[in-house]
Amino acid sequence: MPSLRRYLVHVAWLLLMVGGVAWASPSGLALSQGTTKRILTLDEVEAVTTTRIDMRHPEGFEGRFTGVWLDDFLRKHGLESAPRVRFVAHDGYTVFLSPAQRHEKAYLLVTRLDGEPLTVRSHGPFMLVVPEDAEAVIEGSEPMTRWIWAIREINVR
Repeated sequence: MPSLRRYLVHVAWLLLMVGGVAWASPSGLALSQGTTKRILTLDEVEAVTTTRIDMRHPEGFEGRFTGVWLDDFLRKHGLESAPRVRFVAHDGYTVFLSPAQRHEKAYLLVTRLDGEPLTVRSHGPFMLVVPEDAEAVIEGSEPMTRWIWAIREINVR
């Protein structure tokens, strides 16, 4: 009987981990430059002026997206002249942005949906979107290759 109980406790724990309950609150955003890495809290990410935009995300989320403009975020951390910015998601998916791409469109680093911090279940804890392209992406006339969600790290070089 003790081994069955231990097994059930283990299975319950795994289900909680996979279900996202353990990741429900953002643990921070890793910001790395070369060998220097620091973990930013939600408050530190939102230390620059936040913007609120009502929009529909191509993955089905709709509401008020709150975040900081990527250029402002990079400037705040002294990284505005970085020749390459890499965004890494929890699943390993990666998006790279060059300075030309960053100046071509206004990227919003989203931290909240309808006032609540993003969770893994809502594609968080952070996501990168181009609000002006949202409808075009949904219609299929604009690619979403530079959109990324579930961001865990931003790496600059």
